[in-house]
Amino acid sequence: MDLAGGDMDDAGGLARGPDGRLRCAWSCSAPEYVRYHDDEWGFPLADDVRLFEKICLEGFQAGLSWLTILRKREDFRRAFDGFDLARVARFGERDVRRLLGDASIVRHRGKIESAIRNAARAREIVQEFGSLAAYVWSFEPPRSARPTRLTWADLTAMATTPESARLSKDLRRRGFTFVGPTTMYAFMQAVGIVNDHLDGCAVRTAAERARRRFQRPRPPRSTA
Repeated sequence: MDLAGGDMDDAGGLARGPDGRLRCAWSCSAPEYVRYHDDEWGFPLADDVRLFEKICLEGFQAGLSWLTILRKREDFRRAFDGFDLARVARFGERDVRRLLGDASIVRHRGKIESAIRNAARAREIVQEFGSLAAYVWSFEPPRSARPTRLTWADLTAMATTPESARLSKDLRRRGFTFVGPTTMYAFMQAVGIVNDHLDGCAVRTAAERARRRFQRPRPPRSTA
């Protein structure tokens, strides 16, 4: 995340937003970041379409800032048929050419082809686990593996975790691409599999409350 912008607090990693509330510092550099941080990032998500979208967009972010992707998100949704798994899995070379000609998204052949390939692989996961959500949430770390109080030092030491490495390895075994351990940890942060709002962030408590209320999706008993 981009840590520029805002007035850094003495606690480190926190900044005061335009309303004076302390937030994770990366969120204070642009209005889009503030909204994303306050309303989405770190809140648990179980919708397969949005989870697949997030995997794809994290892949498209490689080498870019998340703000660039966030500002293009609606264009990505339009270009990729709302990230509907079945539709994207059916994309062919004509669609690849169409997407490469669409200046409103990131025009990178490898990432575009990866999103299409990953859609087909995600459909296979749904067949096996009942949902993409049940699969990705099976990699949630145990509470004992998480810091009691998440500090800036803790967060900067966690570019990857054992769980994100396992998720990455298993996805690649299944044929996914652009799903390295760092990318998958960013994904886990974004969809609330972990709550990485720093201690002292105004949103951390709300995200943790949502995680406590959240009913974890489970695979069918036969695959558990």
